[in-house]
Amino acid sequence: MSSGNRRSGRAYALQLLYARDGDASGNVANDAASWASEFELEVDPQAQQFARDLVAAAVERSAEIDQLIISASKNWRLDRMSRVDRNILRLGTCELTAFKDVPLKVVINEAVELAKRFGTAESSAFVNGVLDRIATAVGRGPED
Repeated sequence: MSSGNRRSGRAYALQLLYARDGDASGNVANDAASWASEFELEVDPQAQQFARDLVAAAVERSAEIDQLIISASKNWRLDRMSRVDRNILRLGTCELTAFKDVPLKVVINEAVELAKRFGTAESSAFVNGVLDRIATAVGRGPED
C-alpha cells in the first residue's frame, strides 16, 4: 500500500473515530465503506481498508490505548482534551502498539500532520509530545 493511501486512510480513520467518540454504540469500522460513498468522499478502497483496520484495532484496544494516553499526558485528563486531539492520539497510540511494522517516525509524523490539518495551533506540539512519551513507554525507539 502506498504512503498516500495510508495517509488518506489515517485521515478517514480519524473521522470515523471522531464520529464514534460521540456515539460509541455504532460500529464505525463496518460503516467505513458506506460512509465514504454516502458522503461522496474520495477514499479509495485500499485507504478505506486501512482505515477500517486501524479503527477496529483502536476500538478493540481502547482501554489499553486510553490508559497509555492518560499516563503520558501530563496534567491532562482524557475528557478535557479536544475531541480531535484525543482521537489523533488514539490512532497514533494504536499504530505504535498494534501496527509495529510502521516505523516510529512515520507514526508520529503522520499524527502531527493530522493535528496540523484538523486540530488547533497547539495540537501538533501536544500530539508530538504525548506520542513520544507513549513510544518510550511501550519500548519503541528511534530505530523502530
